Amino acid sequence: MINSLSEPSGYFSSENFVSNENTFQRVIPALTATTRRDGVYIGVGPEQNFTYIAALRPRMAFIIDIRRQNMLQHLMYKAAFELSESRADFLSLLFSRERPDGLGPESTAAELFQAYENKTRTWDNERYRRNLQSIIENLSTRHHFTLTDKDKEAIEHISHAFLDAGTGLSYGYQVLGVGPTPTYAQLMAETDGLGQNWSYLASEESFRVLKEMERKNLVIPLVGDFGGPKTIIAVGRYLQEHAATVTAFYTSNVERYLFEEPPKWSVFYNSVAKLPLDSESTFIRAVLTPRQFTNARRAAIRTTTYLSTISEVLKAFREGRLRIYDQLNVFSR
Repeated sequence: MINSLSEPSGYFSSENFVSNENTFQRVIPALTATTRRDGVYIGVGPEQNFTYIAALRPRMAFIIDIRRQNMLQHLMYKAAFELSESRADFLSLLFSRERPDGLGPESTAAELFQAYENKTRTWDNERYRRNLQSIIENLSTRHHFTLTDKDKEAIEHISHAFLDAGTGLSYGYQVLGVGPTPTYAQLMAETDGLGQNWSYLASEESFRVLKEMERKNLVIPLVGDFGGPKTIIAVGRYLQEHAATVTAFYTSNVERYLFEEPPKWSVFYNSVAKLPLDSESTFIRAVLTPRQFTNARRAAIRTTTYLSTISEVLKAFREGRLRIYDQLNVFSR
């Protein structure tokens, strides 16, 4: 499916190893109240998708990103899920650190990351090489992915970023001029604003939701441009054939880029209109906010997360009431 549904890799301005959206959990209570669990999730970007998937429990998920490197990073994650029995094992493999003592099923996400933060600068190249080889073998031998030498080099590049930065890995890793962005540890310790942490590493149960979906090949990363001619339409055709409905579509802030490149925004909404939807199908959208607002952890609040009903947005698009990016605010809640 990766080969048949994907488009050629495109350009994005950053490597985006980790999300920069520290408010992405804020919409989960409202989202879970209206989203049924037998639907299909579509998203973009790196690990924040796992938290939405763990919360929504879809029957299947597609991650569509313009960068082939993002698809390969999700394959790396797939192998890491399959090779790990617990969250602590998963983080040990992901960051190539020795598993700290005292971690167990009841450990919070903050406790897990604090334990690994204490080992952030403890490099173990032998462990890293062994973990990298296990990931490549899982993908190439067990799953028979046809990884090119360039793909393997990209997975090594991604893995080394996790080794190098450890739990402090952020969107701004080795990017000049970005400013402070939340670290992986900070993102996983966030809450929905009401005190509940929904992150995919908040509990063993959430972790096992992802592990089981990855084991069954139900999280499918694709290379595709939201404003491209193929991938979203191909996913829609597949879902129509299997009587499945898209219940949530996480766009991050990609719509902003689409409106900067006419006619990509209209191509996107025409493609979304071909997906199997229902009256509750929902866009999850991130909107950039001013940098001067900062949280207690000194990471700039870069986004606010909103929901909007897909059918309402598509109706406005068809009627000509959606022509510029800022008009999306009307449909965001």
